[in-house]
Amino acid sequence: EDILRAKLANADALIHLAGENRPKTPEGFNTGNVKFTDTLCELMFELDVKIPILFSSSTQAILNNAYGQSKRSAEIRIESYSKASGNTAVIYRLPGVFGKWCKPNYNSVVATYCNNIATGLPIRIDDPTYIINLVYIDDVIDSFIEWLKGPSLSGTSFKAIDPVYQISLGELAKQLQEFAKSQKSLVSERVGSGFLRALYSTYVTYLPRDKFEYPIPCHGDERGVFVEMLKTKDSGQFSFFTAHPGITRGGHYHHTKTEKFLVIKGNARFRFRHILTDEAFSVDTSGKIPTIVETIPGWSHDITNNGDDELIVMLWANEIFDHDKPDTIARIIENEKA
Repeated sequence: EDILRAKLANADALIHLAGENRPKTPEGFNTGNVKFTDTLCELMFELDVKIPILFSSSTQAILNNAYGQSKRSAEIRIESYSKASGNTAVIYRLPGVFGKWCKPNYNSVVATYCNNIATGLPIRIDDPTYIINLVYIDDVIDSFIEWLKGPSLSGTSFKAIDPVYQISLGELAKQLQEFAKSQKSLVSERVGSGFLRALYSTYVTYLPRDKFEYPIPCHGDERGVFVEMLKTKDSGQFSFFTAHPGITRGGHYHHTKTEKFLVIKGNARFRFRHILTDEAFSVDTSGKIPTIVETIPGWSHDITNNGDDELIVMLWANEIFDHDKPDTIARIIENEKA
């Protein structure tokens, strides 16, 4: 209590995250959730501190179980103190919280599934159709900070985190397994926004150190190498290739596929010829001046290393290469007119 008293006396706010959800005996719920909150309130009364109070409760506070009842009792203590002291308070009834550093095999199914799938351990699913509600830790902290920076109102309010994500246990496991497969398939899930962004960010934090890196296929011949780095569900793929001095790569056209080339190192000449009009021209680029070169359907194209050093080129195509339908038709460019 001496430590708590000293901290409260100099605090700008009280953020009460402490709690017990897996005690060794049922009495632990009362000790960890109710009595500790009582102690905090009594000390603040004693010190007569005027600071905002943020309390992390649980959505189970409305349920008839020992944990939920203890969290509801703690809420009542906070409400009573706020009313008596005039200090503003907010109560967050949190569902399952997920994100980096959450302890696996404890009280978060996301943490347990992430840890086990990332490390190759089995997972247990009692009911794959069971729906869980989840909030991401970054959204929780952002909401906490937003409230603390807001106007200091009187009384107690209840606040929820937005957004809340819903997913079944079966779908959660399936999605995490797709993340695990991506190191071999090179196909990334749609992890740029929303729930999948947060879940993927969480999953990779459970990877063991030997999975921080992984080899990818490299196809080489006398011209250089070609390496596919990343494939996406609906936005194509990223690759790179090299070419030795004097080497020409390409010499084909596409009906629908489009590409973007970026020379990273060396000098290159891109040649184009329209397959119907025979119009031709060329573009010279260098790694010294970053320049995107587009390939257009219906235009045959190739790229030649016209420098003295190795040529390295980054490539994006708008679709994953399909061996059964490559949309790549050979057409050598000869007698360039431009």
